[in-house]
Amino acid sequence: MEEGRLKGVDVLRDPVLNKGTAFTEKERDALKIRGLLPPRVFTQEEQVERVLENFRRKTSDLEKYIFLVGLQERNQRLFYRALMDNIEEMMPIVYTPTVGEACAQYAHIFRIPQGMYVSVKNRGRIAEILRNWPKRDVGIIVVTDGQRILGLGDLGANGIGIPIGKLSLYTACAGIDPTRCLPVMLDVGTDNQELLNDPLYMGLPQRRLRGPEYETFVDEFMEAAQNVFPHVAIQFEDFGNENAFRLLDKYKNKFCVFNDDIQGTAAVALAGLFSAGRITGLPFTSQRVLFFGAGEAAIGIADLIVSAMVKQGLPEEEARGRCWFVDSKGLVVAMRKDLQEHKRPYAHEHPYLPDVETAINTLRPTALIGVSGQAQTFTEAVLAAMSRCNDRPVVFALSNPTSKAECTAEQAYSWSQGRAVFASGSPFGPVEYAGKTYHPGQANNVYIFPGVGLGVVACQAKRIVAEMFYAAAEALAEDVFESSLEKGRLFPPLERIRELSTLIGARVAAVAYDQGLAGTPRPADLLEHTRSQMYEPAY
Repeated sequence: MEEGRLKGVDVLRDPVLNKGTAFTEKERDALKIRGLLPPRVFTQEEQVERVLENFRRKTSDLEKYIFLVGLQERNQRLFYRALMDNIEEMMPIVYTPTVGEACAQYAHIFRIPQGMYVSVKNRGRIAEILRNWPKRDVGIIVVTDGQRILGLGDLGANGIGIPIGKLSLYTACAGIDPTRCLPVMLDVGTDNQELLNDPLYMGLPQRRLRGPEYETFVDEFMEAAQNVFPHVAIQFEDFGNENAFRLLDKYKNKFCVFNDDIQGTAAVALAGLFSAGRITGLPFTSQRVLFFGAGEAAIGIADLIVSAMVKQGLPEEEARGRCWFVDSKGLVVAMRKDLQEHKRPYAHEHPYLPDVETAINTLRPTALIGVSGQAQTFTEAVLAAMSRCNDRPVVFALSNPTSKAECTAEQAYSWSQGRAVFASGSPFGPVEYAGKTYHPGQANNVYIFPGVGLGVVACQAKRIVAEMFYAAAEALAEDVFESSLEKGRLFPPLERIRELSTLIGARVAAVAYDQGLAGTPRPADLLEHTRSQMYEPAY
């Protein structure tokens, strides 16, 4: 039987093998666990009912998070069954927004280690350390250095909660086998003084490593990961702007790597714009997009928008001219001398403007995208300005967690007199305005990265290219029904996420095969092949 050689209490202590009270009478004898469990045998469905009862009894989201992490550590299949069957209720707990609070408190809620901690003290022996991981067939690594956790900033080694949560969604939403998932924390120190002063902080109590030493350390990790896990795809997560663009550009043609903050966010935002166009009636190539914020998410979205407009017939220069940015110092324009390298391609020839409201009144954008991490910056005056420019203003407040959102769904609808086409990064509930109920869509990367990962794993892609994210965005937008658009939803219901991820996975794999990047022969039915790779948490 699948439990293999383990017997007795060892089976019950292995989260991959443990079924708890669902072990059958025959299994209890064969595995020598009779008497180690209560006598009644329960089905997995009955176990899920018990999980939900206990989950819903918790009085705070952080307590719910701790409960689910504990379940994952005890019984992996039951955890994923409960998560998959209750994805809308539980996803905000295992990931955004609750995971942000969990990371902030991680040293104080720590139970048992999950994933791997690779610190700068391990330089010169990273490959040796990665071989301590018990599995060799790793398909996905999510790695962070903890410098820019959601909108919370530098959380150092506490940031391990992000890769853990992200990988749980790879499994729940796209069926990546959890034994093929590896969360990695690159501990290079932290500049967060509160953490350095915390006696329970578990990371290196030193200032963050920078410069050539940091570069050499990350180089060693990338080479080691590729050598130890030959078919692995590596997702960069929550690196600071100073490193995110540079590392992606450095490694994208050498390793199977992508940055979800740049490319995953871009794809889900592009899909949202495609869907919004079906409501506004404005052709995609006629959009003029104003970004509030000019970090990795914003630039990633703009780059993919430009690629999509070029694909639809616009010259690249004209497409780039349809994307404008306001950063903390005002409109990004060519005359400014303080611009970081990643902003310069979008520094247009135009008089300087001091703020987002002035930029809206002057540039008259059709869409406003907030990726600033600055809460409540889409004020009533800003929404009024967008509403003067557009019959149906497109407003995306994408900053996470909820406390960082540029505006709430209620504000967007009420300040635009119900005309806004709205999406947010964190979830908001239905909004009643002027006798109509709006169901705001969540522009959540979970619509994109699990399916991309599934496609990459299914064909053993050697590289991850921009065309894969365009294909993912197209597939996502095509999956939005008219009934959802009528309610204000720009994205499909989350309960259909596995079906959607299968479709995205097949589209991504098709790009890999078309470009000669796949490591396996092309199957006759790519969709069915992709579906066959998906993990099911059944006993």
